[in-house]
Amino acid sequence: MRKLLNTLYITTPESYLSKDGMNVVVSIKQEEVFRIPIINIESIVTFGYMGASPGLMKLCTDNGVSLTFLSPHGRFISRIQGGTKGNVFLRKAQYQLSEDENCSLHLSKLMIAGKIQNYRNILRRFIRDYGDNIEVEEAAKNLDICKQHILRAGSKSDVMGIEGMAANHYFNAFPNLIIQQKCDFPFSGRNRRPPKDAINAMLSLAYTLIANDITAALETVGLDPYVGFLHSLRPGRTSLSLDLMEELRAYLGDRFVLSLINKRQIAKTDFLYQGEKGVILTDNGRKTFISAWQNRKKDIISHPYLNEKIPIGLLPYTQAMLLARYLRNDIDDYPVFIIK
Repeated sequence: MRKLLNTLYITTPESYLSKDGMNVVVSIKQEEVFRIPIINIESIVTFGYMGASPGLMKLCTDNGVSLTFLSPHGRFISRIQGGTKGNVFLRKAQYQLSEDENCSLHLSKLMIAGKIQNYRNILRRFIRDYGDNIEVEEAAKNLDICKQHILRAGSKSDVMGIEGMAANHYFNAFPNLIIQQKCDFPFSGRNRRPPKDAINAMLSLAYTLIANDITAALETVGLDPYVGFLHSLRPGRTSLSLDLMEELRAYLGDRFVLSLINKRQIAKTDFLYQGEKGVILTDNGRKTFISAWQNRKKDIISHPYLNEKIPIGLLPYTQAMLLARYLRNDIDDYPVFIIK
């Protein structure tokens, strides 16, 4: 199993990245504040517009380290990756199967059914931990019905329609999952661009980080993150990353955000409320979020298909590897990740 290395998150918007030998150097106002050997990291994510030197970019590409730029608010700007590697026959199979309507529909149904099942399992876990709740119980039942409809869907448009209904059921019940700090973290549904409340701001940031990790994982196993099976092709859109993200977002993103709130690791004061411009994390809030995110990725779980213990941070890589095996006909079907 692949070793989990570190992702270097640069959360101070005024930071500038450069290289010194084989080291990544972080400077603020031309003063060095941090350095780390390039061999100790697998990716860099920086929040801000100061950028990085060409030398640092080359150091990253030469060593297989992805470099991702996000806005100070956590919105994706761009990503730098080295030359395309991997088995050309795997990518050829991916391209051919992406044009196969039966294969695309099959994978789409599996991934969205997995997403809905994970939604349902989060709600059922809440009931096990905190007792009966009519709204949560009703949402869980509706999600079970949606999953059955997904498995019988006859087209990708049907899959997307049912997925939208399932998301509405889930997010309508989501406020019930907030046990602590209810008054400080109101939630009335999923929204973005801009997020209108603190929970949506955290969900958007978490999903951005998940998508970045999945894109890197797909590149690592030799798949093209821009050619998917459910999400349509669009210039600049990592369609396969979005496909693979469906089954993982509830476990990696939603549960993480709920944990931050319910464990009081983050507070209302960690957010800036900007009226029509939405809600963003403060610098301190972003640092708290990223620190907890990094720690969460180190937690060990038992993968339900491989029956191996892996760090949570390797889930994107593991699912990318399993998808590659399926596309190569090494396994009979793609095993979506289902939480308990």
